[in-house]
Amino acid sequence: MPRTPNSRHTAETSIDRGPLLAVLGVSLDPELLQLALTHRSYAYEHGGLPHNERLEFLGDSVLGLAITTKLYRDNPTLPEGDLARMRAAVVSTVALAEVAERISLGPYLLLGRGEELTGGRQKASILADTMEALFGAVYLDNGQDAATALVLRLVGPLLNDSARFGAAMDPKTSLQEAAAAHGGESPVYEVTSSGPDHDRRFSATVTVVGLVSATGTGTSKKQAEMAAALSAWTDLNARTS
Repeated sequence: MPRTPNSRHTAETSIDRGPLLAVLGVSLDPELLQLALTHRSYAYEHGGLPHNERLEFLGDSVLGLAITTKLYRDNPTLPEGDLARMRAAVVSTVALAEVAERISLGPYLLLGRGEELTGGRQKASILADTMEALFGAVYLDNGQDAATALVLRLVGPLLNDSARFGAAMDPKTSLQEAAAAHGGESPVYEVTSSGPDHDRRFSATVTVVGLVSATGTGTSKKQAEMAAALSAWTDLNARTS
């Protein structure tokens, strides 16, 4: 049996979402918008409420079709493999999370306490999934044309920087390949950590001797190394392009 709504639930669901709708440039049924913003952790804590994963599933297809169609029409001479790589780059978790951060989506998310305590409002995976849920919600409430227009307005511009988002999907490999292409040695990583066990922070420095050095931080060694690698790749790409 669903639990009686508590004060936290009431406060969070009564947040003014007008500014978010203004940024999106659409009108949405309030219940559908709330569903799109509801993470499964929040739904579980409140007695098994519906959450946004079905909308995310729908929005993934809306996003993919809009970007695929644009790529196909705008690049009549590019082979399928190049089109696929460009699409994968801009519909990636990294790219969608950047869009979410640009429209300040984080404060509107409905998250469980565990996700709140571990920085869920800044987690790329949660932000990206919620963007897809919003695309799905817009499709259901406003139709395909409106959903496509929203995707192209928010995600379409990233196609101009698809190489960076492609690198962000696997920055360590991308840096390795870029270093080799420019005659450099293999990247070398050094990682340090600080803070208590429950809030550990990692800092990584990556060096390609004679070419580039960069740092990155994260909540895990892997995350810090990936951040450092992407920074180094971006720097190396800018210097040699």
